[in-house]
Amino acid sequence: MPLGLLALAIGGFGIGLTEFVIMGLLPDVAADFAVTEATAGWLITGYALSVVVGAVVLTAAVTRFPRKTVLQSLMCLFVAGNLISALSGSYEMLLIGRVVAALCHGAFFGIGAVVAAGLVEPAKKAAAIAMMFAGLTAANVLGVPFGTFLGQNYGWRSTFWAITVIGIIALIGIAALVPRERVRAEGRDLRRELRAFRSLQVWLSIATTVLGFGGMFGAFTYIAFTLTEVSGFAPSSVPWLLVLFGGGLFVGNYLGGKAADRNVTVTLLALLGVLAVVLVFFALTAQSRPATIASLALMGAFGFATVPALQMRVMSFAPGAPTMASGANIAAFNLGNALGAWVGGVTISAGLGYTSPIWAGFGATVLAVVVLSTATVLLRRAAPGEDRVSATTSAVASST
Repeated sequence: MPLGLLALAIGGFGIGLTEFVIMGLLPDVAADFAVTEATAGWLITGYALSVVVGAVVLTAAVTRFPRKTVLQSLMCLFVAGNLISALSGSYEMLLIGRVVAALCHGAFFGIGAVVAAGLVEPAKKAAAIAMMFAGLTAANVLGVPFGTFLGQNYGWRSTFWAITVIGIIALIGIAALVPRERVRAEGRDLRRELRAFRSLQVWLSIATTVLGFGGMFGAFTYIAFTLTEVSGFAPSSVPWLLVLFGGGLFVGNYLGGKAADRNVTVTLLALLGVLAVVLVFFALTAQSRPATIASLALMGAFGFATVPALQMRVMSFAPGAPTMASGANIAAFNLGNALGAWVGGVTISAGLGYTSPIWAGFGATVLAVVVLSTATVLLRRAAPGEDRVSATTSAVASST
C-alpha cells in the first residue's frame, strides 16, 4: 500500500469525524443553545450545503495548482473551522465554524480521490479510493462513538478540540507522505475539466449519488432521536450503538471497493436495492431493540458500500478531466446529505414521528435505483455489448 493512501485516510478520518459526530451530539447542542431539533439539524444541513459549494467552487479555483499543495491548504482550512467550533459561545458561531470546516470537505475528497487513483495500477483504483474513504469509515467506527462519549461527559466543545488536534496530525501526514505530482499542474485546463459535464452519464451518475447516499444519510441524521425515543435506548447507549453503524460502514466500504473493481453497475444496482429493503425493515421494526441493532449495522454496510462505485462511475465518464467530475460527485454526496437531513426535519416537524426520516430515505433510495437503471439502459442502447464503465477505467488512470 502506498503511504500516500495512509495520509489521505488520516485526512479522511478527521473530516469524517467532523461530519458525523454532530449527530450523536445533536441533543446536547440543542439543549445547550435552547433550539429545536429541526434548528439543530441545520448544523448538519448547513455543513452539507457548504461541502457542495466548496466541492465545486474551491475545486474549480485550485485546478491549476499542485494537488499536494492544495490538499495541505484544505487541511489548514479544516483546522481553522474546527477551532472556531470549539471556541463558539453561540449557535450562530458554531454554525459558522461548521461552514468553514465544510468548505474543505468536498475539494479534499474530490482531489484526494484522483490522487489516490493515480497511486495504484488501473485494476485497483476503486480499492484505492475505498482506502482513502476508509479514514471516513474509521471515524465512524472509532472516532464518532469516542467523540460522542467525550462530548456527553466533558461537553460537546471538547469533541471539537480533539478534532482540531487530529486535523493538525493529518496536515503533517499529508506533507510527509503524499508524493509530489509526476505531471505539470499547468497541463490541467479548467475549460477541459468542465467539458466533462457535457456527458449525460456524468449527470445521471451525480443524480444517483444524491438520491442513493441521501437516502441512507437522511435516515441516519436523526438517529439519536430514533434510538432514544422509538427504540427506547438510554442516551448513554448511543455512542456504542454508533459503533455498530460505523462497523457496517467500514466493512461495506472495503467490500464495496473490491466489488466495484469487478463491475461498477452491477455492484451499485445490487447495493442500492438491498439498502432499500434494509430501510423498510428498520422503519417497521424500530420499536424492537434487537432489530434496530441489526438495522444499524446493515444500513451502514450497504449504504457506504456504494461510495467507491459511485465515485468510480462518475470518474469513468470523465476520463480526460476527472478532477472536477470527482469534486462534483463529492458535492453530490453532500447535497444528498443536506436534502436527506432537511426532508427528515420536515417530516419530524410535521408530526410524523422519528421513523419518518427512515421512510423518506427509502423513497430516495428507490428513486436512485430508477435513475441508475435508466442510465444503464441508455448506455447499452448507445453502445450495445460494451460496458463503458469498465472500458474507461484505464483511461482514468492515464489522466490522473
